[in-house]
Parts: sequence; C-alpha cells; structure tokens
Amino acid sequence: MSGLADIVRRFSGKRMVVIGDAIADQFIYGEISRVSREAPVFILRHEHTETTPGGAGNCAANLASLGARVSLVSVVGDDEAGQVLHQKLRESGIDTKHVLVANERHTTTKVRVLAGQIHSTRQQVIRIDYDGEAELSSQLRNELGAAVARSVDDADAFIISDYNYGVAAPQIAEVIREAIQTRKTPVLVDSRFRLSQFPGFTSATPNEDEVEKLLGAEHSDEAALAAAAEGLRQKLGYQALLVTRGGHGMILLEANTAPLHIDAAGSRQPLDVTGAGDTVMATYALALASGASFADAAKLANFAGGIVVMKRGTATVSTDELLTSIDEMTSK
Repeated sequence: MSGLADIVRRFSGKRMVVIGDAIADQFIYGEISRVSREAPVFILRHEHTETTPGGAGNCAANLASLGARVSLVSVVGDDEAGQVLHQKLRESGIDTKHVLVANERHTTTKVRVLAGQIHSTRQQVIRIDYDGEAELSSQLRNELGAAVARSVDDADAFIISDYNYGVAAPQIAEVIREAIQTRKTPVLVDSRFRLSQFPGFTSATPNEDEVEKLLGAEHSDEAALAAAAEGLRQKLGYQALLVTRGGHGMILLEANTAPLHIDAAGSRQPLDVTGAGDTVMATYALALASGASFADAAKLANFAGGIVVMKRGTATVSTDELLTSIDEMTSK
C-alpha cells in the first residue's frame, strides 16, 4: 500500500491530454409540492440547477483534481449549454484552448431531475438527453487533428474518451497513432461499445456489459468472463485490458500474466454511479503516466471508483481522498 501512495504523490504536474466528447451534465433539484390538477403527475418546485463537465470533460476534471496538467481536445456548440460547460471546464483547471466552438453543432446535454419531499434526500426521477450531432464536418475533424498533433510533444499520456458524439472518431485515433510513432506515450481508450474501432493502443477500461456486447455473448461466471476478455485483449492488440464490474470489482488482463481479480473498494451500495467510469479511467491513466505497473494502476483506479460512487452527481476525486483511502486499507 505504501507503494501505491508513492505513485499518487507522483501525480502532480503530469501532462495529460484527453480527446473526446465533452458533455454538459445538468442537475435540476426540486421539492415535490403537490399533485398537478392537469395530469396525474407531481409538481416540482425548483430549488437550484447545477451544471458540471461530463463525458470527456469529467475525465479531464478528475485528472485536474488529482494534480495533473490537463488539456482537453473537444468540440462544444455555440449555445448556452456550451458556454456554461466551457466556463466549468476552465474553473476546474483544464486547459481549454483546444476545445473548439462550432456554430453548427449543439452541445450534448444530459439533464437529470432530482426530486424529494421537504426533508428527504433528492432522488433522480428522470433523465432527459439532448444529443449533439454524431458526425463532425471535415473542417472540424481537420482542426481537431491539428490540435491533437500540437499536443504531443510534452504529453505523458493520452486518453481517448468516446461517447459516440463524433469527436473521438477512428480518424482522430489515427492522428494520435501517427503522432506517437517514435514515442512510447501510453494511449488509453474508454469507448461506449466501439472499442473494436480503436485497436493497437496501450489499454482500455470497458465495463462488463460492454465486453459482452462486443463479444456478442454473456458469461456465466467470473472465470468465463476473464477468458473471454483475454481473447478480446489479444484481438485488439492491447498490452492490458481492465474490465470494470461495479460492485463485483475489476479484472485486469495482461499479456503472459494470470488474470488479476480486484475486489470492489468501499461500499457495495453506491450512492450514485454517474461518471464513475471517467474517474476510473482518469486514475488508471494518470498512474500509468506516473510509472505504475498495470496492476498498481488498476488498484488505484479501484480505490478512486470506490470514493466517487459515494458522491452525488458527476463528481471528482482528489489526491488527499485517494491517499486517505489507501491509508485506511493499510490500517485494517
């Protein structure tokens, strides 16, 4: 555990580049006052609204919270959600000079309504998604490619954060591949059901459901899942594959190494899993950029995930929280 703490202390100042789909995560809080006379629905009295960076923005925000120097390469629309998201990214300490503003696009926004009685905890009752366009114009794609190429020189690691809204396209991945040909910079991939389109990089962090959908089969037990995931790792040409399983922990697959099964850290009853995958990816990638082995990076990512699922909304983890969690495990 002391070795894990040493890795965390090396996080500060590492240069990380996140390429992907930035999302505006909006949370509307309110009190249920009564039932409407117009329809059999509750009336929600608005209390306040919060907007936080989601998707690739949340990954970048977690990296910044963990002490890294972070650049985000992304696209937002020239709309109110995009303006608020851009501001929140800057407030999180993220370098946004490569976040392009496009007049012709809408900012992807996910609105979560949290409601409750006067003295009760607010619970999510519905989510409304305003999806941005899934395809970029050739001009935007070229501008993103140029931004990626400019970010290579001092990067300690790249993260491709693909939510299928156009930024983390396979064409952009090829720009990264060409830019690091003479370097050993780690490239980590987090892709929603398109992992097969990003082969040959360092590692990825799919969840169990994503692995099963990629392989077209469910698995009856942990051993079967590990064997299938190892086959996927080999097929995609990754050095390692970290499969997240929620309350069942994680499985790390490495070349010429037995699967490493990691029990879930913290409570098995999460408060809110929103954005937890972004936190796991950010911590895993930053640990690798700091010289950690895949196994130690996975263990740190597991700690970070256990912390963030006990926070409401799209949240981040700090180095102090991570060190405290490691210390608590050491003292047990």
